[in-house]
Amino acid sequence: MTSADQEGWSFATARVPAQFGAAIHTLTPGVQHAWGGEKALCGLVEDQIEMYLHLFDREDDSACPTCRQQADAAPTRPCGQERLHDRVLAAAAGPLREELLDALRRGAEIKLWINGRAVGLAKHYALLDRIVEGGPAMVAALSVNGSVGLATVEHGPWQFIVVLPDHEPPLIARATADR
Repeated sequence: MTSADQEGWSFATARVPAQFGAAIHTLTPGVQHAWGGEKALCGLVEDQIEMYLHLFDREDDSACPTCRQQADAAPTRPCGQERLHDRVLAAAAGPLREELLDALRRGAEIKLWINGRAVGLAKHYALLDRIVEGGPAMVAALSVNGSVGLATVEHGPWQFIVVLPDHEPPLIARATADR
């Protein structure tokens, strides 16, 4: 979302619709259903359907009318900025964290948010050669065996790089923006 500094932008106005997996009833393959985790929103149970590796599209003409209605009525969920903001709150206090939190509250664009092996993320996505603040901690956090999350947030002339380990506080660095 590229809403930075847009008047009226807030976490509340940027909430996104709930998402559901797609499923097809084996007897009516032309109708797409919304999978709610334990059953389809229209009541079909798991042994009556086949799951698909895409999301239910409530706008598709083949969408089950009951599932569409239930999906439309489902509570919205936080936008990416709000979800990342909530994760960054656990990072060590300091000016970099506060700048990132403020940028997320104003809708700064999340350019990337992925999970993967730390070494691969460091090699391909962490912008280590452009880091101007927080580099040593970032390199250490990405020099571990195992998986981590990595997010980049563009704000003005900077990109914040955020490493999101599973069981430790996030680490934040600042890099020059790719312009």
